Amino acid sequence: MIEKLLPAPIATAESFEDLPLSEMYPEEWALVENAVPKRQKEFGTVRGCARTALSHFGIDPAPILPGPGRAPRWPDGIVGALTHCNGYRAAAVARARDILTVGLDAEPNQPINDPGVLDLVALPEERAQLRHLAKVEPEVCWDRLLFSAKESVYKAWYPLTGRWLGFEDALLTLDPTDATFTARLLVPGARVDGAELTEFSGRWMVESGFVVTAVVMGR
Repeated sequence: MIEKLLPAPIATAESFEDLPLSEMYPEEWALVENAVPKRQKEFGTVRGCARTALSHFGIDPAPILPGPGRAPRWPDGIVGALTHCNGYRAAAVARARDILTVGLDAEPNQPINDPGVLDLVALPEERAQLRHLAKVEPEVCWDRLLFSAKESVYKAWYPLTGRWLGFEDALLTLDPTDATFTARLLVPGARVDGAELTEFSGRWMVESGFVVTAVVMGR
C-alpha cells in the first residue's frame, strides 16, 4: 500500500500484523520491557519494518533506537520516518544525498469523536475546510486526515530544526482533487539551501481502512 504513496528513491516496508517480540534487539527490548504488550508489539514491529526498508540499500540489520525528541536514529547517510496505529505499521527511508527529510503517518479512517481533541488539532480556518470536505467526500474522515498530515509535517520538520512544532503552528490546505496537501508554517522555519523554509507539501491516500500521509523534501 505505502509504496504507491512513496515511490523510489524512497524505500518502504509495512506490516498489518505484529512480529514476534523475539525479533527485537536487546537494546530495543530494554526500552519497552516494562511497557504494556501493545506498546511492545508496535515498537518492535515498526523497527522490523525499518530494517526491511533499509535492506533495500544494502544496510545490515541493527538496532533502531530513539534519539533527541524520540525521533529514530538512522544509520549515517539515511533519513526516514516510522509510523504505527492499530493494525498497521510502516517505515520509509531514503539516502540523504537524494532526500532531505521524510515525514510519514498512518491513522485509522475513523472520525475524531472528541470535540476537544479537534479543537487542539485544527485551526478555525481548517475546521471550516473540514466541514466543506465532509460534504464533498463523506467517506474520508477529513478530521483524522488533517491530524495525520500534521503529524507527517512534524516528522519532516524536526530533523531539520530540532524544535517542537505544535498543531497550531502550521495551517493546512487539503486538496481532494489530487490527494495532496500544503502546510504553511506559522513560525520561523529552518533555512534550506539559503532560503527560509515556509511550507511543506505532502500527499495522502485512503486505503484498507487507513489514512496515510507523507511529506517528502528532495535535495
